[in-house]
Amino acid sequence: MKRYNIFYFIGQAISSMWRNGVMTFASIAVLMSLLVVIGGFTMLVVNIDVNLEQFGVMNQIVVFCDRDATEEQIVDIGDTINKLDNIDTVERITKEQGLQQLKDQEPDLYNDVTEENNPLSDSFVITYINNDKVPELDYQLRQIPGIIKVNNRLELATTIENLKSGVMLIFIWFLAILGVVSIFIIINTIKISVFSRRNEISIMRYVGATGWFISLPFIFEGILIGLFASVIGYFIEWYVYSYVENIVVSDYLQMISVVPFNDIKDLVLIGFIGIGVVTGIIGSSISLGKYLKQ
Repeated sequence: MKRYNIFYFIGQAISSMWRNGVMTFASIAVLMSLLVVIGGFTMLVVNIDVNLEQFGVMNQIVVFCDRDATEEQIVDIGDTINKLDNIDTVERITKEQGLQQLKDQEPDLYNDVTEENNPLSDSFVITYINNDKVPELDYQLRQIPGIIKVNNRLELATTIENLKSGVMLIFIWFLAILGVVSIFIIINTIKISVFSRRNEISIMRYVGATGWFISLPFIFEGILIGLFASVIGYFIEWYVYSYVENIVVSDYLQMISVVPFNDIKDLVLIGFIGIGVVTGIIGSSISLGKYLKQ
C-alpha cells in the first residue's frame, strides 16, 4: 500500500464518478441547489439587517415642530422630551440641516430650494429603550405643545422583524429538506460505486487491504462531489446576486441598500466549500458504513 499516494485515491474517485455519471450529476445538481438556496436566504437576511440599521426603524421616533415655533419654544420642546420616560437619546435636526440632507440625497430635485423658501420645520430624532412602552411614549409626545407630527416607526419595525423571522423559518426548512435529499442522493451514488467495484473490493479484502485503503476512494468521491457542487453553486450565486444587485441599485430603488457581493464573496466561497465537502463526506461515510459491512 505504501506505493500508493493521494493521487491514486483521487484517480479512483474520478473514475468511479465517470462510470456513474447520471447519479454523480444528480448528486452535484441537488447539492448545488442546496448551496444556492442557503446562500440566497443567508444574504437576504444580511441585507434585511443592513437596511434595518440604515433606516433606524428599530428604536426611533421622529417628531416635527410647528413651522412658526420660535427658537425658545423649540428648545422647550427638546427639554420636555428629555424629561419623558423610555428616552435614550434626543437629537435635534434644524430645518436648515434637514434641507441640506435632502439636497445631498437628491441635488437635482431640491437644488432650487433656499433657506428663505424652506418648507421644512425643526425636528427631533428620539431613540427609545423599551419597545413595549412606545405607545405610551407616542401619546405623551403628541400632547406636547408645538409638536405637529409624530412618526412612530414601531409598526414598520415589527413588520420587518416578522418578515425576517418568516424568511429564517423558510430558510431552515429548505436547508433541512435539501440537506437530507442531498445526503440521500450522495449515499446512493456511493452505493452504486461500491456495488460496481464489489469484485475488486473482495479481492482487496482477500489480500489484506485495510478498511481505510478500500474506503478512501469513496470518501474522495464524496469530497469531489461536494467541491464540484460548491464551485458551480458559487458562480450561480454570484451571477444571480449581481443581477438582483443591479436591479435594486437602479434609479427606481435607490432607497434600498444592497451589500456588494465583492464584500462577502470570500465568506460565501468558504461557506459553500465547507458545506459541500462536509455533506459529501457525511453521505460517503453513511453509505460505506452500511454497505461495506455486508
